[in-house]
Parts: sequence; C-alpha cells; structure tokens
Amino acid sequence: MKTLTRADLSESVYQKVGLSRTESASLVESVIEEICQAAVRGESIKLSSFGTFSVRSKNERIGRNPKTGEEVPITPRRVMVFKPSNILKDRVLESNQKSSKG
Repeated sequence: MKTLTRADLSESVYQKVGLSRTESASLVESVIEEICQAAVRGESIKLSSFGTFSVRSKNERIGRNPKTGEEVPITPRRVMVFKPSNILKDRVLESNQKSSKG
C-alpha cells in the first residue's frame, strides 16, 4: 500500500495546474498550514466531496493498563476527528467492489 506524501501532492499540482515545482510545493504547504491553524483554533475544516476534520474534546476518564489490569486516569485532551463525505465513502466502496471482482 502506497502512502501519499506532500511531495506527491506537490508533483500532482505541478503536473495538473502548471505552476512551477517550487510554486506547487509552496501552494501545498500553504493549504496544509491553513488547515493546521484552523484545527488549532478549534474550527472545523470542511472539504466538499471529501470530508470534515474537526477537533473534539474528550473528558477525563478511567482507563485500564492492558498488561497489569491497573486502573489509570486518562487526562482530558483534544483530538482530531475525520468524517468522510458520503461521496468519498461511495467512491471507496465502489473501488473495493471493483477490486474484489477481478
């Protein structure tokens, strides 16, 4: 399984949009930075036809150490959550069905 990297995104922008490689890399970095800053501010990031990134606050709770069974407190924290759009879910499902047939 391949992992998509920033360099891959920059190369794709370079090939499809026609910006220079440097400009393409700068554009990708700017978009990623804007998404990061919005998440830090606690804002949702909605990318139409792709999905929504949001920050969720989790309360303190009691967890259990799986090795010892000892109960330990888990501190409150903020976590990033991604909810894919129905369009993305459908595309993934379709590709899965095509690959399982052949």
